[in-house]
Amino acid sequence: MLLIHCPYCNMKRPETEFRNAGAAHIARPLDPATTSDAEWAAFLYLRDNPKGIIAERWRHAHGCGRFFNAIRNTVSDDFVTTYKAGEAPPETEAFASEVAPGSREANATGKQAETAL
Repeated sequence: MLLIHCPYCNMKRPETEFRNAGAAHIARPLDPATTSDAEWAAFLYLRDNPKGIIAERWRHAHGCGRFFNAIRNTVSDDFVTTYKAGEAPPETEAFASEVAPGSREANATGKQAETAL
């Protein structure tokens, strides 16, 4: 069972209590009334789907009901950290070093082990 830490409840709870709410830190257009249909559609529907470390919004639907952000590895499905909505996101480059060379995650993300010369 996957356990997810809720930063508001300060507890790890089963994944069945949570709902994914998409990518985190997406900038909304400043004036939607002047945004073209194509720009608005891109804002609503076009998202990157990278392999590796990403920032996502989650909701503790069957707990406190609050939204929070999480840094998650899409290859291993591990939650690296969670933080409250409105807080600045941690640097994701710092978490990339947690992938061990030669591991399943390294092979899937293309991160190769360095060889000694």
